[in-house]
Amino acid sequence: MSRIRSSVPRRESNGTGGGYRPEVQGLRALAVLMVVSYHIWFGRVSGGVDVFLLISAFLLTLSFLRKVESGRPLDLTRHWLHQYKRLLPAVVVVILGTLVASSLLVPQSRWWDIMGQSWASLFYVQNWILAADTVDYYAADHSQASPLQHFWSLSVQGQVFILWPVLFLTSVLVSRRLQLRFRSVVLIVFGALFVASLAFSVRETYTNQAFAYFDTRARLWEFAFGTLLALALPYVRLPRVGRIVAGWVGVLAMLSGGFLLDVQGQFPGYVALWPLMAAALVIVAGQTRSAVGADRFLSSKPLVRLGNLSYALYLWHWPVLVLALAWQDRPTPGVLGGLIIIAVSLVLAYATMRFVERPLRALTWADRRRRNAVIVLAACLGLVAVPLTAWQQSLRIESEQIAAEASRNNPGALVLDSRFGVTAPEGVPLVPSASTAAHDYASLHAPCSGRYGTDAPLLQGMGCSVIVDQEAPDRTILAVGNSHVQQWLAAIKPMAEENNWAVVAVVKGGCQYVGHEETVAPDCNERNTQATDYILGLRPDVVFTTGTYSIADAPFELLPGGFSRGASDLMSQGIPMVAVRDNPRFHQNMMECVEKFGASSEACNPREADARDMGEVSPIAQMAAITPGLSTMDLNGYICVSETCPAVIGNVRVYLDDNHLTATYAGTLRPFFEEQFRDAIGW
Repeated sequence: MSRIRSSVPRRESNGTGGGYRPEVQGLRALAVLMVVSYHIWFGRVSGGVDVFLLISAFLLTLSFLRKVESGRPLDLTRHWLHQYKRLLPAVVVVILGTLVASSLLVPQSRWWDIMGQSWASLFYVQNWILAADTVDYYAADHSQASPLQHFWSLSVQGQVFILWPVLFLTSVLVSRRLQLRFRSVVLIVFGALFVASLAFSVRETYTNQAFAYFDTRARLWEFAFGTLLALALPYVRLPRVGRIVAGWVGVLAMLSGGFLLDVQGQFPGYVALWPLMAAALVIVAGQTRSAVGADRFLSSKPLVRLGNLSYALYLWHWPVLVLALAWQDRPTPGVLGGLIIIAVSLVLAYATMRFVERPLRALTWADRRRRNAVIVLAACLGLVAVPLTAWQQSLRIESEQIAAEASRNNPGALVLDSRFGVTAPEGVPLVPSASTAAHDYASLHAPCSGRYGTDAPLLQGMGCSVIVDQEAPDRTILAVGNSHVQQWLAAIKPMAEENNWAVVAVVKGGCQYVGHEETVAPDCNERNTQATDYILGLRPDVVFTTGTYSIADAPFELLPGGFSRGASDLMSQGIPMVAVRDNPRFHQNMMECVEKFGASSEACNPREADARDMGEVSPIAQMAAITPGLSTMDLNGYICVSETCPAVIGNVRVYLDDNHLTATYAGTLRPFFEEQFRDAIGW
């Protein structure tokens, strides 16, 4: 990119000069302490990350304002190289340390996820991976979380560090072309971005909060807030007493927001204004020179030094927490354990700053030429990419070798029926392999298009998928519901392919297909409404879904509210419906149980009576009784056998977690599924 030298005249900015502001470093320290302590002990979002975002944009804005108004060139390529040369080395050290520790402390079933998130973290796209997976950031059991999950905020920040300079360059060019004041153009550009992003954030947080939390678009307004604060600061005039009060109000508001606000359900919508306004008050207060000012506290040596460590401490605290909990197999660390985690994180953070960050920042050779900086960045990327690629490749080869013998060694559910005459040999590897089992979902293929196309917003992308497309299908099956409908696609797909049937899936995780119900999440109700309209328009030969909902505790199975009404509405329009009984859920991850204790252990073979309803009339039969015309299926007799619910049947892992069947095992159920399906629907 060409170097642009601004012709905007230089002007002095009260409060935005280049002087060092120790209270801002103290603010960083306070923010990272909030993040760390809330993660370790409270399991809540603190708002500390939002403060980091604001400070980043605030300081970045001051830097660009000074550069433009002093007439210095805007060399964006050099800026980006310098920025990522400063940020990436510590990232590389943390990723490498996490990979090594994960190979020793984390079950093999989670390795593939961690490796995938290592790539995402390295290239600053982690937030989009988590958004797509709709990760529960508020989960109380951090031992099951990814040790790199916290990179979502650094990914958002890394994306903004590319976008912001482009917007400043655009502002320079517009101000030249239209002969406008540079700061006025910046105000318009970032003011518009603030309004648009905040409106988007509020809407998306209301409709899809799990996705919004990680969505860069829903976070841009927080950065824009920091830019607008930098622009407004020279014009904010408060008396000394007012600044003292503002500083302490800001500090107290920062510390209390995580407890006073519904951060679990409303971030990052308008509620995120709380930590941003709190931090803004501290920045506006500035240096009061008062013995009782918040700046005196924030400028203290311990906080300033901790502020210098804040980046490295943020990088290290989460993997140390998650890996420690995984090693101890505990959901929370306790008071003493938390203090040890903080101490270890501080030591690692200091070592990273002392031996990695500082030496590379002081490496003048890397700043002399762009080529030199590129070499440094390439070396950083290679340090992760080479061993990570080798590890992934070795696991892939291992999985392929096991899969190649599956037809002989891993019959799965077929061992349960003497008609097939197969047995499961002993001492052979299980399928799917431990490293890939967590991703052994039934695939969702191409998005609905052509004759299966839809304009419904919530059915776009993989919200509606064509699983089997036949040129002239004899029948069309539409599978609708949650992930427990998706898992059965592994049995439906080969059945349909063999019989010249088409299959379309309308699936959303955590969203069972029912009629409109007040207790159901708004986005799920809306998805079901749009799915109903789609079904009525497509008019498939049959609709397949789940008719009950399993839980891990007694009574083990529920009749979902609104199901009967929703099913009756479809059947009244002449569309047949078949509902399958839900499979059992457990308190433990059944796949990891096998890794820890072995397939034959009692822990991995819980009693059937402790996992599902054993009443004379099954819940799915009860649902059929209150829903005239509903056809039903129950395959739990092939999931729980001999009064137990095994984690492994026929050398095939039955579950990929605590409630989802592996696609491999569901595929071995195909003959039993087809038999019941044909009986139920009369084909």
